[in-house]
Amino acid sequence: MSNCAIVGINWGDEGKGRMVDLLTESYDIVVRFQGGGNAGHTVINEFGKFALHLLPSGIFRPAVVNILGNGVALDLENLWNEIQTVEAQGVKVGPDKLRISDRASLLLPWHRDLDSLEEARLADKKFGSTKQGIAPFYSDKYQKKTILAGELFYPEHLKAHLADLLEWKNLTLTKVYGAPAVTLDELVAWFENYGEKLKPYICSTGSLLRDAQKNGKSILFEAQLGSLRDLDYGIHPYTTSSNTTAAYAPIGSGLPSAKIDTVVGVVKAYSTCVGEGPFTCEWFGEEAEKLREAGGEYGAKTGRPRRVGPIDLVATRYGVEVQGATDIALTKIDVLSYMDRIPVCTHYELDGKQTDEFPFPVALNDVKPVIEYVDGWGCDISGIRRWEDLPVQARNYVEMIEKAIGCHITYVSVGAERDAYIKR
Repeated sequence: MSNCAIVGINWGDEGKGRMVDLLTESYDIVVRFQGGGNAGHTVINEFGKFALHLLPSGIFRPAVVNILGNGVALDLENLWNEIQTVEAQGVKVGPDKLRISDRASLLLPWHRDLDSLEEARLADKKFGSTKQGIAPFYSDKYQKKTILAGELFYPEHLKAHLADLLEWKNLTLTKVYGAPAVTLDELVAWFENYGEKLKPYICSTGSLLRDAQKNGKSILFEAQLGSLRDLDYGIHPYTTSSNTTAAYAPIGSGLPSAKIDTVVGVVKAYSTCVGEGPFTCEWFGEEAEKLREAGGEYGAKTGRPRRVGPIDLVATRYGVEVQGATDIALTKIDVLSYMDRIPVCTHYELDGKQTDEFPFPVALNDVKPVIEYVDGWGCDISGIRRWEDLPVQARNYVEMIEKAIGCHITYVSVGAERDAYIKR
């Protein structure tokens, strides 16, 4: 049995979904262990192009069991709509392929409302939320004021629990934000609609995973976002509200005894960021727009233009350390083919001194990037499938990154399609 975690090394949007879709051919189970519908994993395969938000990216493999673990912010409404969208494109999703942890907490409609209300209150100090209710949800979870998916099987208890939570939540909605109160009838109707549809998918996924472990099954853990968005180790407060690190995968999956053998960290060949906060190597104007268009850098969930810039080796090295990465998948190197000279952020300058250490979040506001240039390759490499066939300049670029971050680059992605990669 071999267990693997696929995680983001930077700000997210590195291409984790395409790597999960690729590597799940060798795994029996794929587990999403944290996050919710606030980010998207873009996958292109024989079924078409998909932007998955809650569904694990192993859903396209008929023999793979996909699990939403207890660490996930489970939005029943968005999950059901996503299932319908995927099935409309010919991908079968049923209780035989998708399991939901009975210990997963449910993200309710009021979480999305509160997210929007708080971003509006913050105005120009907003965090850049996708307004999918993630921060209010995790806040409630740690206050023990959420509904567990398994409570759907106890309708009388569920209704009483909802009534208790409703009384408390309406105080915030009406007194703090001046928003309309939510009624119990509205909540019950929501549960009768989406809860009843998804009840067949809910089970003790902990038991399922323990049995799989005993039987030597291989498990792939799929993360959302990246190291710099981790609640504890990211650029606080411009993070998500969960732990995006491989170390959290056993906890959030439902199998805390799991041993992870391989951590594949996904790194984009240049830097992108959605949302607010420090972004040291950010480009602006025509230069940024050209890279954004070349890479199709628009948020999978929101459609927002991503902030872009050259690869940041200081941040990437930090991300590798946070994740404990054993292998790196370098994605979108083909996007850089239009550049004659490729910029690289090799160091930071802080207080007039050069540093290779990723600083405390507050200090990032004063950091300047140290930029160096390497030769481009000036040709289309998207059809190349062997390392030795890459132009020497492209190989030099990969090897330069590998040396700087201290982790072997095992996969080089040269396109979005499943087979558009080189294994070293």
